[in-house]
Amino acid sequence: MASLWMLFASFAFAAMGAAVKMASELYSTSEIVMYRGLVGAVILGGMIVARGLTLRTRYPREHVVRSLVGVISLWLWFYAIGKLPLATAVTLNYMAPIWIAAALFCAGWWQRKNHVEWPLILAVLMSFVGVTLALQPAVEMKQWFGALAGLVSSVISAMAYMQVRKLGQMGEPEYRVVFFFSLTTTIVGLAGTFTDGAAPVLHAHTLHGGLLVFAIGFCGLLGQMAMTRAYRTGSVLVVANLQYTGIIFSCLWGMFLWGDRFDAIVWLGMGVILVSGIAATFYNTRSTARGAVIEKTDPIAAEL
Repeated sequence: MASLWMLFASFAFAAMGAAVKMASELYSTSEIVMYRGLVGAVILGGMIVARGLTLRTRYPREHVVRSLVGVISLWLWFYAIGKLPLATAVTLNYMAPIWIAAALFCAGWWQRKNHVEWPLILAVLMSFVGVTLALQPAVEMKQWFGALAGLVSSVISAMAYMQVRKLGQMGEPEYRVVFFFSLTTTIVGLAGTFTDGAAPVLHAHTLHGGLLVFAIGFCGLLGQMAMTRAYRTGSVLVVANLQYTGIIFSCLWGMFLWGDRFDAIVWLGMGVILVSGIAATFYNTRSTARGAVIEKTDPIAAEL
């Protein structure tokens, strides 16, 4: 059952990405970020009130840092989705485990000096080969800025992942971390909308646009909830690797909605990134202490 929850979460996140790409034709990136946070905060806030939970925390500074890092990564990722084929932008976002594995390797090497994880080094190097192959069309079409935004987003996403893990170790519940992230996303997105001089402050809504921004927030929240359930009830390693089905779902959305077609080189690049990410996820899972830390934190981190 946990595998089905993870597959549903991956589908929901891919659907959110598709909605973001469609909404990018109607709204600015800051507006989309704002609505993503607003819908999530309202729905999750209602659930918190209904269940009598509390938002009081002893770690406001840590929540602010985690939320701001996550918002920056989310903004860059949404921008990349608007500029690149959906599958390409999503694949770049799944580079986050690679960066985490690289950071863990560097930390381990620094502490143990002579200990070298050659399989991990190979996974990290191969992932960069995959990025080079997958981004070939983007470079040829001079979409390099969107590609750069997607790559930087994955790096910052890895930082957000580590911040969430830290909050989990402090004993902060998932709902509190997600709510403060959604609230911060709303505030930062609104501020970005009002300071963007290149576009109107707020675009008028149509029925189509309203449904899209609601779908972004709703699918994102559904994905987080389903992923949380998957991690709680299933094998951490199996569930973590199943999240890469999001790349497949994104490819299908892109082909169905925009007629995206990729040559063999791009498919090879995506495949290399996928395999490298699975290898890095295995390393992260093995290198983290057993227990509830991964199970409590990974679901939140998965969506920045």
